[in-house]
Amino acid sequence: MIFVYIVCKNKAEAKKIGLFLIKKRLAVCCNIFPIDSIYWWRKKIVKSKETVLIVKTLKNDFKKIEKEAKKLHSYKAPCILEIPIKRVNLEYLNWLRQELSK
Repeated sequence: MIFVYIVCKNKAEAKKIGLFLIKKRLAVCCNIFPIDSIYWWRKKIVKSKETVLIVKTLKNDFKKIEKEAKKLHSYKAPCILEIPIKRVNLEYLNWLRQELSK
């Protein structure tokens, strides 16, 4: 199991990507959080409101998720990160595997 951490321009974009991944059974669950971001962009420091999409899935699906998220994403260079999960309760992991195998 992994988390895929995706920074989106807003909640609508995060929902669009998350719903697509859920419908395609590439994700079992997605969480959406508002964030304040500070970063370099085109030689300037930018402060903005963004939204994080956390995708719960299996390691084998990272490349597919990355590919699909890039198609739906508005950013030229979106942040799409794999976060490995060292431990997870068995009941949740079994549910995740069951739902993604359908």
